[in-house]
Amino acid sequence: MTDDVKPAPARPRRLPRDVRERQILDAAVQVFSRHGYHAASMDEISDVAGVSKPMIYAYLGAKEDLFAKCVSREAARLLEAVRMGLHADLPPDMQLWHGLRGFYQFVAAHRDGWTVLHRQALTVGGQFAGEVNDLRARAIEMVSTLVVTTGTKKGLGDVAEFSGPALAVSLVGAAESLADWWLDHPDVSDSVLASWLMNLVWLGFNDLVEGEVWRPQ
Repeated sequence: MTDDVKPAPARPRRLPRDVRERQILDAAVQVFSRHGYHAASMDEISDVAGVSKPMIYAYLGAKEDLFAKCVSREAARLLEAVRMGLHADLPPDMQLWHGLRGFYQFVAAHRDGWTVLHRQALTVGGQFAGEVNDLRARAIEMVSTLVVTTGTKKGLGDVAEFSGPALAVSLVGAAESLADWWLDHPDVSDSVLASWLMNLVWLGFNDLVEGEVWRPQ
């Protein structure tokens, strides 16, 4: 081989399919979060992911399929983050606090994912909003179970069972609203945010399971 003849460049290593799909989903979540479902373009997703559009279609389908997979993945991540905090060996208040911290840690680590779930998917509606509502229902069920179980142990099963689910809806809604506020105030830590919400709601939950119910005079 003469000095002026250069060897052919090495072919880029072929990535495993699961790695490539994760790469595409990461890029898609970023683009959908920034522009919304309707304004996001497959061209930009292709550029951000560093893959061709035909590869996106081959691996994850058209735009609607891709958005659905983004919503499903982020919903699963969020639910797992909350579930990891609900250790059965901890007191109920600490379970709830750790669950809230897990939720806010997810929002901090996956801001684009939270935006896709809480803003974009709900705005688009249909099956996408349905999946987010299913996610919310599971979170409500976890909180409700925590309140009802605690109340039952205190001998207040009927009271806790009657009001627990509705109070769980209130807590989940408050947690979501506070997360949305947090996107514009990232200087607050996840533990402080969870503590604020605990101060707002747990005193009421605790009174409920202890048999103290506020009534207007």
